Amino acid sequence: MAMAGRRYLLRTFGCQMNEHDSERIAGLLTADGYVATEEAADANVVVFNTCAIRENADNRLYGNLGHLRPLKQANPRMRIVVAGCLAQKDGGTIRERAPWVDVVVGTHALPGLLDLLHRAETEGPQLDVREQTEVFPSALPALREVAHHAWVSIAVGCDNACTFCIVPLVRGPQLSRPIGDVLAEVQGLARRGVVEITLLGQNVNTYGRDLTVPGSARRPLFADLLRAVNEVDGLRRIRFTSPHPHDFTPDVIDAMAGSGKVCEHIHFPLQSGSDRVLKAMQRSYRRERYLGWLERIRAAIPDIAVSTDVIVGFPAETEEDFEDTLDVVRRARFDQAYTFQYSPRPGTRAAEMDGQLDKPEVQERFDRLVALQEAIALERMREQVGSSAEVLIEGLGRKGGARGRTRGNRVVHVGGEHAPGTFLDVRIVGAHPHHLDGELAGGPGGSRSERERASGSPPEQGGPGGSRSERERASGSPPGQREPAAVG
Repeated sequence: MAMAGRRYLLRTFGCQMNEHDSERIAGLLTADGYVATEEAADANVVVFNTCAIRENADNRLYGNLGHLRPLKQANPRMRIVVAGCLAQKDGGTIRERAPWVDVVVGTHALPGLLDLLHRAETEGPQLDVREQTEVFPSALPALREVAHHAWVSIAVGCDNACTFCIVPLVRGPQLSRPIGDVLAEVQGLARRGVVEITLLGQNVNTYGRDLTVPGSARRPLFADLLRAVNEVDGLRRIRFTSPHPHDFTPDVIDAMAGSGKVCEHIHFPLQSGSDRVLKAMQRSYRRERYLGWLERIRAAIPDIAVSTDVIVGFPAETEEDFEDTLDVVRRARFDQAYTFQYSPRPGTRAAEMDGQLDKPEVQERFDRLVALQEAIALERMREQVGSSAEVLIEGLGRKGGARGRTRGNRVVHVGGEHAPGTFLDVRIVGAHPHHLDGELAGGPGGSRSERERASGSPPEQGGPGGSRSERERASGSPPGQREPAAVG
């Protein structure tokens, strides 16, 4: 039981990796006797789990820290923690700019959070931004918002060197979890009523390369992992993010097509449709290779939905380069696209490149891309009208009723009260760029499908598409869909 007055406030910024880490932060604090609160003034511990990828991430952090300063002055026993990617990147700079911060804990030091908090009580401010992960976050206790879905980390870090991306700096080189550890976690989750998991990695395609025996062929193990997880009893849906087009292999397509629990959705980052820009980004594929993989994926899984990432305004991007991107978007016909305006990230090579574009020019291109993708997304959604879909309920809809998600990752609004974790057979009756309208297969007010069942989750809001912090514009994306786990 929690001791009186031991409350924590946790705020998360960024991608699914950050969300996953926050579940572990909440689990650690709960195990230590804290309970959650939504009011900073009531909190004994305030944690900001930060992202370093977004533009002006540091300004947002210091703005939030500034709001806490008077509360800290009024209550010196309040402990303020900065965790995550910005903590790993900036380290002691955070303490210099905001000396009222008590603990700075980087991405590799999360298991030591409680020890750092306890030491801060007697020894003063603490800093741990070690350079290597020793304990996977998934090995720590977790406190999840929902009971039917879970993030499962299969690897941390990244061995790629994209010139715009800061992930290798703040997450380090790739480190894969042993396949047995991943399976043990998934099996435990399924026994506790989890019916949907999302496998997380900065580049899932290369999962396991660092686990193979020296001198072996170093064959990636991701396809093997998908097949193994597919055999876990009780699990209904498997998702993963994100693959890298350069490392994509036919065995992953075969594993997706042959594993009935793997959902018909893939997040397949494009970043740019210009070969010249892709080379400058150090993305080791080109537009036709990307489209070729997309064609092979759709040939094997015809009803698959595809989402992507696109960056607009990379240094020295010309109008011709941008037109190449629009051309690929037209040809690819993405169901969803996360569209980003490039902005320099200190610590990346792209930030030092010549040809940084002016904001108005980038904004104009961005608006054109969004308009194109919105139109394509609406067309793709309209193709679903009249079809039937299995929908997993995630929470309340914004206009009443319930909100769920298809296996293809499309958000569906359904009338009536349905508990999160419930599966419904739904007929699609309306389409919008970011969601679908559905009714129970028996018709409005009709009986529930025989396939409807609760997964054991309590009737609470949230879920893998639930509320979260700031996000980039996801044109053609369901309103609750999170950012990809990396800009991979």
